[in-house]
Amino acid sequence: MTRVVVVGDLMTDAVARARYPLARASDTPAIVTMHGGGSGANIASWLAVEGTEVAFIGRRGADITGRNRDMELMGYGVDARLVMDPERPTGTCVVLVTHKGERTMLSDPGANAALSPEDLPRDLFSQAGHLHLSGYTLINEGSRDAGLAALDMARRAGMSVSVDCSSSAPLERTGAEPFLEWTQSAKLLFANVDQAKVLTGRDDPSAAAKVLTAWFPQVVIKLNDEGALWYTNNRPEPITVPAKTVERVVDGTGAGDAFTAGFLPPWLGGKPPAEALANGCHLASRAISHLGARPRL
Repeated sequence: MTRVVVVGDLMTDAVARARYPLARASDTPAIVTMHGGGSGANIASWLAVEGTEVAFIGRRGADITGRNRDMELMGYGVDARLVMDPERPTGTCVVLVTHKGERTMLSDPGANAALSPEDLPRDLFSQAGHLHLSGYTLINEGSRDAGLAALDMARRAGMSVSVDCSSSAPLERTGAEPFLEWTQSAKLLFANVDQAKVLTGRDDPSAAAKVLTAWFPQVVIKLNDEGALWYTNNRPEPITVPAKTVERVVDGTGAGDAFTAGFLPPWLGGKPPAEALANGCHLASRAISHLGARPRL
């Protein structure tokens, strides 16, 4: 089985789920929980729990939350290669979830913003492996050199590479053209509908996927509650798989990361794209059916 090396963000998520409409400038009853998070760490955790050999490269603070996140990753079976930052705290994300399930995230990258090329263990970059790069690493100016170095090291080692777009608003602030230029060596791009629109200007996901194959041989676009599609430029139309039915949505935080972790193993194993899409949708449905971005063992 191909070993996956994930380079990306490690966060602590403070998730506040409002019971009623938000009362501006006042109090709203909510359920507040704390979880390990970060797109890169989420993907690495799901991969490990599902039986994939995975290493995670990131940066944490010299604080109790950083130590907890480190121990969580190891508990899930991840080969955690975390550099401890002596000055910056472990990253934190406040996730505000309205009574209707809409999410707004306030992120402080903390130590993630200081990830450097020197933090990348050379022994993890080998021909038999696959690199998955969290787009946050490139979007954040402080860690951008590390992301570019990881892509270059993977290319030199002959690894396959996938990249995700992470989040539409910071992606738009960064700009489509630079992001596409930085990542065009990747074999596979993950995006959701909003991110694909930022990169291409196309509202229709199928049209956006076709545009994106000018940069990437294969593209996956997550369609939220409608499933996901895969496209490569030698096909007339994308392959689309519907989402799995979920009886009760508990928390959608990290569902897109779970999808990516579900898609990658069958895709790396040479399975048909429809099978990889279905596995991604299955894992995403599991993620939103319980509380917490990463797996609960």
